[in-house]
Amino acid sequence: MTVSSTFTASLPVAERAAYGRDARKRASRSSHGGFEAIADRGSGKRPDPIEVIERQSLTRLPELVPIRYGRMLESPFRFYRGAAAIMASDLGLLPNTGLTVQLCGDAHLLNFRLLASPERHLVFDINDFDETLSGPFEWDVKRLAASLAIAGRANGFTVKEQSGAVRACVRAYRGRLREFAGMRTLDIWYAQDDADRLRELMASSMGEEGRSRTAEATAKAHTRTHLQAFEKLTRVTAQGRRIAPDPPLITPLRDLLADPSEEGQERELRNVLDAYARTLSSERRHLLRHYHVVDMARKVVGVGSVGTRCWIVLLLGRDDTDPLLLQAKEAQESVLSAQLGGPGYDNQGRRVVAGQRLMQTTSDIFLGWTHVVGLDGRGRDFYVRQLRDWKGIARPDTMDPAQLQLFAQLCGASLARAHARSGDPVAIAAYLGGGDRFDRALAEFAQAYADRNERDFEALGVAAHTGRVRAENL
Repeated sequence: MTVSSTFTASLPVAERAAYGRDARKRASRSSHGGFEAIADRGSGKRPDPIEVIERQSLTRLPELVPIRYGRMLESPFRFYRGAAAIMASDLGLLPNTGLTVQLCGDAHLLNFRLLASPERHLVFDINDFDETLSGPFEWDVKRLAASLAIAGRANGFTVKEQSGAVRACVRAYRGRLREFAGMRTLDIWYAQDDADRLRELMASSMGEEGRSRTAEATAKAHTRTHLQAFEKLTRVTAQGRRIAPDPPLITPLRDLLADPSEEGQERELRNVLDAYARTLSSERRHLLRHYHVVDMARKVVGVGSVGTRCWIVLLLGRDDTDPLLLQAKEAQESVLSAQLGGPGYDNQGRRVVAGQRLMQTTSDIFLGWTHVVGLDGRGRDFYVRQLRDWKGIARPDTMDPAQLQLFAQLCGASLARAHARSGDPVAIAAYLGGGDRFDRALAEFAQAYADRNERDFEALGVAAHTGRVRAENL
């Protein structure tokens, strides 16, 4: 299925709104509540979920794939985080509005967090864009909605409490889109969710407790700096500062090279960074030249990303106390591409960077991409960014129902802002309307998909038990 562009900014506002309302003929708002009736009616359309993730594993480092399965088997929510490809194939079976935006592609609740802007302000934004691609706006909303239901179940919340969080999220998304529909184009582009806005929202919803939690979260985010990562991930050696090995989770480049000499290491490091530097703006290339590379290591990251090639690169400036840590992460084809098609990219890292810059209010100043010939002689695409820079990560397992509902509102509003930058907020707002029909449909969908996710999680457990896949807990 290929989604055509619905960018209608050149049309009068009334026509854009009419276009959005007309999309209800393609996919009514209540139709989004259905899932099981399509996926489980015995039509044979739904692929085996284990086959889906096994196909992904074929392009990954075989020695790391068992770690991916082990992490996915920790809980249904961890499984969901690693199952974006499964959900993408499921979404392809469902009604499609045709109202396209730049999709995050993996908009679960843990991919919303506090981040540092280049101006050194904290903002609340989407963080992960490995699967970004143009597609129907509701796909991101459904992935976020289902993640809230799954997180609520993990906390022992009732169905009513889970659905309350989902509906709060979708209501915030719908309300924010209506705001953007009445705004000037540049005002939409400049909109951001900074720490001050978060404090206001938390205080209005939870009073003193909200203010206290926001202050605690922002203070913790300020401690999660590149300097903290530097102290944690490196050590002093006879050769100077180097990345500390912790195999198989962190494996220095020198331990992977056939030629581990200084000359061999320098050659591989240059291969990674030279082409990447050319994707930065001139002033940022100039800044990067103030640093020199001293070490590099392969690192296991996340859940769904385990097995892809991910490198951390240590650079130093004036001395050993002036570090820069970059992460070069392999970018493979988006899991959405099989369902959505769309324009091809000469570099999948470039796809990730383009999507991130389009959706985020402000992106990391070192965000870029490259193409690297690996140790096996094969070329692969990567995107590069700072490893850690004031990141504040949510802890849904510590939230009560009211806190999860509030966090859901923040996520829904932030997703609306990201979608309004690339799509047509007038058309999407007109499609959603002023009532709660879409909200109720998404709450129904989230419950159905949470059920489906649990069965897929159990299927992976059976596959591990019978030896179809091998799982390791690391």
